[in-house]
Amino acid sequence: MRRAVSSSSAPPAIGPYSQAIQAGSLLFLSGQIPLDPETGQMVEGDIAAQTHRVFKNLQAVLEAAGATFDNVVRTTVYVADMNDFAAINEVYGTYFSSPAPARATVQAARLPKDARVEIDAIASLIPNR
Repeated sequence: MRRAVSSSSAPPAIGPYSQAIQAGSLLFLSGQIPLDPETGQMVEGDIAAQTHRVFKNLQAVLEAAGATFDNVVRTTVYVADMNDFAAINEVYGTYFSSPAPARATVQAARLPKDARVEIDAIASLIPNR
């Protein structure tokens, strides 16, 4: 069984998909880009500011499912320019405690709305023991 999870504190889906889907004890979060959920516009600022917005969007969806970043077990980071990776990585590290989730990082030719960064995640809703 699967159920959609959504938050009005994150941008609404801009296509035929859900912000997240819970399937059993797993939560699959769709990719978030640096859209401000109040304005629907990309946030201004450098790649660090944009990455923080991505994490705020992910956090809103996690919270809607009763989860936190401590529940995240896997992420994929999509970057428009691998030269931004160090700045993204610095911000990324502030959101996760040890052990950090497994991760892949991919440079994409183009991201939705010409974003410079997009991150998706998988979280486990089983409490850590």
